[in-house]
Amino acid sequence: MPAVYHDRSARRHLCRDHFIAAVESRVAETIRSRQMIVPDDHVGIGLSGGKDSTALLMLLSRVLPSIGRVRLTALTVDEGIHGYREDTIRSADRLARDYGIDHISVSFSELFGKTLDAFLVGREHEACTICGVLRRKALAVAAKQAGVTKLATGHNLDDEAQSVLMNVLRGDLPRLVRDPGSASQGWFIPRVKPLMYVAEKELAVYLMLHGAWPDLPECPYAVHALRGEVRTLLATLEQRHPGTMQHLLASKAQIEKRCGRVSGAGPVRQCTKCGDPCSGEICQLCLLKKRLGM
Repeated sequence: MPAVYHDRSARRHLCRDHFIAAVESRVAETIRSRQMIVPDDHVGIGLSGGKDSTALLMLLSRVLPSIGRVRLTALTVDEGIHGYREDTIRSADRLARDYGIDHISVSFSELFGKTLDAFLVGREHEACTICGVLRRKALAVAAKQAGVTKLATGHNLDDEAQSVLMNVLRGDLPRLVRDPGSASQGWFIPRVKPLMYVAEKELAVYLMLHGAWPDLPECPYAVHALRGEVRTLLATLEQRHPGTMQHLLASKAQIEKRCGRVSGAGPVRQCTKCGDPCSGEICQLCLLKKRLGM
């Protein structure tokens, strides 16, 4: 069979079947080696409808039967982004139906009284910060409704490498070595990232080979994020020096080994405002609500 993918890091060309098998094997090994998902887990999949979450649902549906009996439920958050979210939500609905997976949706309007668009009027440069806090809460609500034991997100190798570099640029060592998955102590639903060693371009090729590429727009607020600049920088370095992103993750692992992984930002306590678990006196959501006048 003709080659469809050139793995520049490993200096090899892969045909369709070998490429698909290689990606699925890597995801299965990531799950097993880190015990992300175990038999009898009920896994909530953060399904935005975009390419990464679409690939996550497809891959978990294919690799989890080899791990054991695992139930899947798709969880979608409608932030309320006009001209963007409508298409992605339709894509998520269709995908969940095609795979016969239960699908739960929650919205910012229902939970917080406004859409993200409404919250960001005059605050567009804060889009990712505000959305991140509200989205984490919305996903937690959806996960609790579904009764899941794990929450899987579609973060890929590019995302992880970008986060490492961003934390280095900010001088934020505690966040660099923080381990939110093991910090739950019964307070939080553990989050897992089965795609953390699969590059974004590999996921794109995987979807194309399955005829499942979602031709959808990018979030209009992404242009305001530091991550966008870091993404461009890393993409350039990866093109010139294959393996750069893998080396960043390897460096993080070495730092964790020497410093020890930090379980969250501190001891878990209850927010004095809402009662939700947090690391400080007041949770990030309540602080944000106060700032936004919610």
